[in-house]
Amino acid sequence: MRHRWCRMFLGIICVNFFSVFIMWIYLDSKCPCFEASREGAVKVSGPAAQHPRRSYSVPQLEQDDGVGEALRIRNAAPLDDIYDLPNSLITLVLREFEFYEHDLVETVRSFHTVFPRMPIVLFADDVPYPPLRFPRDEFGPNVTVVSLAKGAGRHANATRLEHYLRTDLVLFAPDSVRMTQPAIVTTMIKRIFKNPRNMVAVRVAGEMRRCLNLDVNLREWTLVYRKASRTAESHCDAFGGRHLLMAKTGLVLSLGEPLARPSPEALYIQTALRDVKIEIVDNLVAQNGRTLFTTEHNREKLRAATTTRRTELYVNFGVKKVHQPGGEVTWHGCSRATPRCFPTVVDETPDYLYKDRWTPPCCLENLRRTARHVFAILERCKARYWLEGGSLLGAARNHDIIPWDYDVDIGVYRDDVQSCEWLRNSQKGSVIDTGGFMWEKATEGDFIRVQYSRVNRVHVDIFPFYSRNGVMTKDTWFKSHPQDREFPEHFLKPLTTILFAGVFASAPNNITQFLELKFGKGVVEKPQYPNPALLAYPKSSGA
Repeated sequence: MRHRWCRMFLGIICVNFFSVFIMWIYLDSKCPCFEASREGAVKVSGPAAQHPRRSYSVPQLEQDDGVGEALRIRNAAPLDDIYDLPNSLITLVLREFEFYEHDLVETVRSFHTVFPRMPIVLFADDVPYPPLRFPRDEFGPNVTVVSLAKGAGRHANATRLEHYLRTDLVLFAPDSVRMTQPAIVTTMIKRIFKNPRNMVAVRVAGEMRRCLNLDVNLREWTLVYRKASRTAESHCDAFGGRHLLMAKTGLVLSLGEPLARPSPEALYIQTALRDVKIEIVDNLVAQNGRTLFTTEHNREKLRAATTTRRTELYVNFGVKKVHQPGGEVTWHGCSRATPRCFPTVVDETPDYLYKDRWTPPCCLENLRRTARHVFAILERCKARYWLEGGSLLGAARNHDIIPWDYDVDIGVYRDDVQSCEWLRNSQKGSVIDTGGFMWEKATEGDFIRVQYSRVNRVHVDIFPFYSRNGVMTKDTWFKSHPQDREFPEHFLKPLTTILFAGVFASAPNNITQFLELKFGKGVVEKPQYPNPALLAYPKSSGA
């Protein structure tokens, strides 16, 4: 019996040795890694790693590189390199965690056990409290906790990422995950070196696979998330749920806010702008750790904190409108109870145009609401009104407000002002109607202004015109508006309608002819900013 156990034990040892040998042969032939010679090894120092270790120099791969020739392992010590490769290539980063409930020590321990020389950095918003403890006798010098809080006494280099990310690759991990399969990391390495422009993701067990397309339109302050089509399910712009994410360090360092929260949501907004795709490894999953946020109190704290961080993120990134994958639209800009998103306009050129942006979508939507409200009131009191200036131009182009416009202009027969209650009352002072809109006489001249609210001052301007010898004229003119001029009354006899801001609004007849009289030939087809002498419309833009 004893000899039988000895033979069995020796057989197991032989099988394990043979398996390791086969693994090395496979990785040696498949792993696209490029090792610097031992003589050229670099010792890494600084906050991220205070101990000597071998560094792999990974070339930047262009499309025309001879990848097969360039990606050969040279000067390798076979079995040592199999296990040392992730230690030398990767820095593990943990960013998304909460001080009041976490599983960070066990998460870090699981990675450190498998990859004992891998640098591990935890980036926190502030100095963690209670403190995070990673005993040096267990973890060595590899684990670094970095507070990103600013302070008058802190050195400028204290939060510079390049001091902590000194490897070729970064592996982002969520809290409470376990590294039980080294094959996950080696597979991610292979994928990322096969497609260097991509990132690679592996979901955590139990998480739904949510591959999303993401359109980031900063000019229009908008994010649009969509479920990826079946043909594109392996390459996403954003990936939902908890997952591991690997990226080239050069890509991470090139981003403006790579550690912004919520993470990696904030990171994906930035990479989507750069057309970086996420490749999903579907045949592997990372294991879960301890279940977190088991009490309703802590779940509510997490929800509130995530909402606050997302709001701050959208403010910093200039996002006002988000289309969710299910079709829901969420707004993150101004409302009736808050001021509009831009200051007083100077020289007919709003500040957002200088930022290479157009009118914030919340302001446009509030302006549409105001315009529709004014149209309805004027129609109820049978006042003869029509779209004027840039508003009529927007209606002719795309049946909406011009994307960079900041008000709506309307003409009305002066004789009809007294027959309309709110027009008449506005002559006496500012009044709030039953819908919460404020009517007042404008300070710039003889016309009426209707604001979205007393606080939010996006507005519709109503200009009273009267006929004089068959020509429509008024008492207030703006020299800075070349289109502000008299016109023959026959354009108003009869009035027509045109789709504008979601409703049919009254308009002059022969709209194109009317606009070319005001603005010049070809104005409908040739978009311009309000003051082209000051800021020209970019040739590459499309309205």
